[in-house]
Amino acid sequence: MNFQQLRAVREAVRQRFNLTSVAEVLHTSQPGVSRQVRELEDELGVDLFVRVGKRLTGLTEPGKVALPIIERLLAESDNLKRAGADFARAGSGTLTVAATHSQARYALPPVVRDFLAANPQVTLHLNQGSPRQIARWLIDGEADIGVATEALADYDELVALPCYRWSHVVVVPQGHALAEEDRQGVGLTLERLAQFPLVTYEPGYTGRRHIDEAFERENLGREIVLAAMDADVVKTYVELGLGVGIIASIAYDPARDHGLHAIDVRHLFEVNTTRLAVRRGIYLRDYAYDFIQTFASPLSRALVDRALATPHGQPLELSPEPPPPSAWRTPADAVTGG
Repeated sequence: MNFQQLRAVREAVRQRFNLTSVAEVLHTSQPGVSRQVRELEDELGVDLFVRVGKRLTGLTEPGKVALPIIERLLAESDNLKRAGADFARAGSGTLTVAATHSQARYALPPVVRDFLAANPQVTLHLNQGSPRQIARWLIDGEADIGVATEALADYDELVALPCYRWSHVVVVPQGHALAEEDRQGVGLTLERLAQFPLVTYEPGYTGRRHIDEAFERENLGREIVLAAMDADVVKTYVELGLGVGIIASIAYDPARDHGLHAIDVRHLFEVNTTRLAVRRGIYLRDYAYDFIQTFASPLSRALVDRALATPHGQPLELSPEPPPPSAWRTPADAVTGG
């Protein structure tokens, strides 16, 4: 039994049993992949895959039992390499952080700056994707740390740590009726907001779930004329008069967005929690802990280790703290320009 055989089995599942794709990922030939799988099956004495002719179509019952064991063995192999690298190349290496656009654009810049200044021998890779893509990259070992508001807490394979809470704001052009009402001290209601076409985030991004839930609780319809992953796209189309925007409060900067007026709506939509996630059972190099605490100061090494050691399903008492990165502002600050 060897790790190449284990990788062949794991990738066969990840690539939906397409051996051509498995061969490309593992930089080998399709017959080589088939041979590795067969040799492992022969050693175990059971078939791991259901076959139709030479084609793999699924996992057998023994295969379903073996797969999580194979995943753990390969994860520990990666951990062993990381541990060795920590001692052989202390303070140097590569860190891959995956984040949504909002996090990468508004929360991470000062964090990346401070982290690289303190860790000049570390190469940082910043990958952007959807929350579900980020979760998959973490689980597959393609990213070390993930940052997002949605989805990360939904995966058993991940330890998702709350970092801080934030709210949404409504943005409209300066001459818009809602802007005038806000200046006059008229509070915005959900019923009033539902009278306008809306521009906001795609489902699964940046607290969109809480926006939808608010309208559904009040049995109010809403017309979403455009949904985007990027707050800057939302603001662009609001400025063009396409509709009323709903964005994360930190995405509004009065100095930059002088054509827009922001309205505090924390009373309309539930507060959101941004989380930082790592794969359960991962060995984190020293500088990974540095990045985590630079991003969210309450997440000390001891606290992260405690979270990693807590068995899945057992509650871990962690309270989200106020936003530590300097780029993030509270909803009130976003509206008043503080």
